[in-house]
Amino acid sequence: MKKLLNSKWTAVKPISKEKHFLVTELELDESNIVIHCLIEAIISRRSQKINWEELKDSDCWIQGWK
Repeated sequence: MKKLLNSKWTAVKPISKEKHFLVTELELDESNIVIHCLIEAIISRRSQKINWEELKDSDCWIQGWK
């Protein structure tokens, strides 16, 4: 889970005309389960909370910047 912090993601369908994001905040509980994940758009620096499990959906997200 700690590798998720600062990881880069590309939205398959751009969100507000933005497609490159970086995981900027991650909070884990004592069992190392993610309880808070924040992604930031690279261009606008706009942040949004996201359920980290959504990043596993290859129809919505691609790991890395493409």
